Amino acid sequence: MVGVFAILKIQEGSNKEFESAARLMEEAVKKNEPGNNYYNFYKGQDDTTYIVMERYNSQEDLDAHSQTEHMKTIGAEMGKYLSGAPEIKVFESL
Repeated sequence: MVGVFAILKIQEGSNKEFESAARLMEEAVKKNEPGNNYYNFYKGQDDTTYIVMERYNSQEDLDAHSQTEHMKTIGAEMGKYLSGAPEIKVFESL
């Protein structure tokens, strides 16, 4: 298993739009990616921080995630609201 922990910082005041896109992304991943076991967004400790926790069966499944149509389209929509590059950590389970 491969886990991903990503911290996303968004532009102030764009919460509604970002959260709408995040919900669409969650739905698309859960519906279209059989190699994904878990994909959820969480609010951070302030209004501009969000956390994404993801879990995949393999590195190949994680790699495939970045090539999906929904990652390209919905991910681009979400990117409009980010204030910088996400901080992404990838882990292998024991």
